[in-house]
Amino acid sequence: MQKAILEKLGAEKNNPCVTISMKTHRTHPDNATDVIELKVLVSETKKRLIAEFGKKEIADLLKKLENIELEIDANYNLDSLHIFLSNTTKEIVKSPWTIDNNSVQISNTFAIKPLIKALNRTDPYLIMVLSQSGVHLYYAINDTIINEIKNDDFPFPQNPHILENSKEKSNAKLVDSMVAEYFHTVDKALGHIYNENHLHCVVVCTDDNYSKLIHLSMIPAIYYGNVNINYKDTSNHTIVKDTWVLIQNIQKSRILGAIDEMIAADSQNNVITDLTDIYQAVKEGRGELMIIQENYKQAVKFTGDYTFDLVDDNTLPGVVDDITSDIALDLINTKGRVVFINNELEMKFGKIALKLRY
Repeated sequence: MQKAILEKLGAEKNNPCVTISMKTHRTHPDNATDVIELKVLVSETKKRLIAEFGKKEIADLLKKLENIELEIDANYNLDSLHIFLSNTTKEIVKSPWTIDNNSVQISNTFAIKPLIKALNRTDPYLIMVLSQSGVHLYYAINDTIINEIKNDDFPFPQNPHILENSKEKSNAKLVDSMVAEYFHTVDKALGHIYNENHLHCVVVCTDDNYSKLIHLSMIPAIYYGNVNINYKDTSNHTIVKDTWVLIQNIQKSRILGAIDEMIAADSQNNVITDLTDIYQAVKEGRGELMIIQENYKQAVKFTGDYTFDLVDDNTLPGVVDDITSDIALDLINTKGRVVFINNELEMKFGKIALKLRY
């Protein structure tokens, strides 16, 4: 899911904006039920739209809605599907992240929180398979290798400094020097790529080789860590399966770090938890970090520029289906951070909390 799509959808103000979100399945026969469920959601959406807006004002939107089922091939579904429609916009996003409940949301903005969650959970990174017999570099997203990077440096051939003379091989200092020279060249080449795209790297190698690489690295912070190489199986599938475990642990550490940051800010009276206060602070650009339970949604009806009443029925006219989605996007647009946590993860602040910049 591209950030450009998120920004485009988040910027739109139109009445109505329709968001249909549903759980989907990757394989048959489960994905056959996706076709049926989509038909049900489209029918529900059409009824709600006509009841609130009539047919003439939203003719273009209704036409898109009637044709949307023909544009989605259930054989290529992932774990959730998100459809964004207005008189001027049509966007279909398939996500590798599931959702808890299917929903139809009609408002003057799109409900893009699922896309923000996906963006938070999507980590593009590099995988470097490092050995003295050669070095390969891959571009990966989460648990999938997208492609191998090939340029003037990568892939590296076998270490040209490997010693052939048995006497030289017994000279530990000389061997270490040759290895260090090779790894230094590799590290320098990786540094050039990092300077261009700022992607961090997981190294697949022995612990000893990783220790040597980090010791001589010009920018050790570009490395996320290493996983041990399995010389019997260096297939892409096996490599990324192991690196994804490390990436997931890094993602978990980020969440725990964000909670610690919020707790520290709270001790300095720099955290707010009231939804109206949070909305106003983010609109004013004062938000720095928001932590929100991922299943938390709140419909509201505005009573002023920064004030609203909480609403239980999100189908009522003039109701914003989920104000937390709008808050999250506004925070991202003002260079703030949004972190979603599982409901099972204890959080002393309740369902939502905002750390203030000032």
